Amino acid sequence: MDLTLLYRGPLASCDYDCPYCPFAKRRDSGAQLRADRACLERFADWACAGTADRLSLLFTPWGEGLVRSWYRDTLTRLSHQPHIRRVAIQTNLSCRTGWLADADPDTLALWCTYHPGQTPYDRFLAKCRELDRLGVRFSVGVVGLPAHLEAARRLRADLPEKVYLWVNAAEGHTYDDAEADVWTALDPLFPYSRHPHASAGLPCRTGESVISVDGEGTVRRCHFVRAELGNLYDGSYRRALRPRPCPLTTCDCHIGYVHLETLPLYDVFAGGVLERIPAPAG
Repeated sequence: MDLTLLYRGPLASCDYDCPYCPFAKRRDSGAQLRADRACLERFADWACAGTADRLSLLFTPWGEGLVRSWYRDTLTRLSHQPHIRRVAIQTNLSCRTGWLADADPDTLALWCTYHPGQTPYDRFLAKCRELDRLGVRFSVGVVGLPAHLEAARRLRADLPEKVYLWVNAAEGHTYDDAEADVWTALDPLFPYSRHPHASAGLPCRTGESVISVDGEGTVRRCHFVRAELGNLYDGSYRRALRPRPCPLTTCDCHIGYVHLETLPLYDVFAGGVLERIPAPAG
């Protein structure tokens, strides 16, 4: 079967401290980092051995993964597995980029976020240009706060036209039509992010062909529904895979609502759902 997995281990440390970010902000101890590495290596071993399925993998760490060698090594390793269609990770792109030369660019992809005030603009742009030079698939985005508008406009002007610039609606921020139009001029898909999506009782691919996995191997339908479906490593989750409606009132995160069957986003992002890259026009 074709199976998409969203993996989030115990890593919670980040080299940035964005005030709008919902991710945990703390320094992991040495013991916590070793535990995260062990969890990631166990997951990678499972993914490499699971040749009966066609896998797509998205890493969504609470912290920044690519500043850790074991995330870079794991993504490189997974990218060369013939049964893995895509391996992608959400990143602030603060890591070095030389390791990407060893990965398979047909499989690996990056979902990059620019955080104004956390890194110099020219440094971030130079890394984007290096990704382009290496032939790495990537998208770039910003949080749609008023203070980020000029930086977003500058990015759109400086990035290659083929690179998709996405804008996430800021949590707790209400956009009037005029403000929404400004962001939509930069990201034509911003209207999907502007408001939470009503999801209660609606069909969703999560729990059937898309699952969430934590560091212990506990499987849930997605990051936002806490009910457990089983465990990845003993195979108990397989019995629970089936079509099921969303139990939540709304879904307001792209990694969740992109899987709603009532939205056209699998067509919009055909071939790039995990890395948030729309299909070419036409």
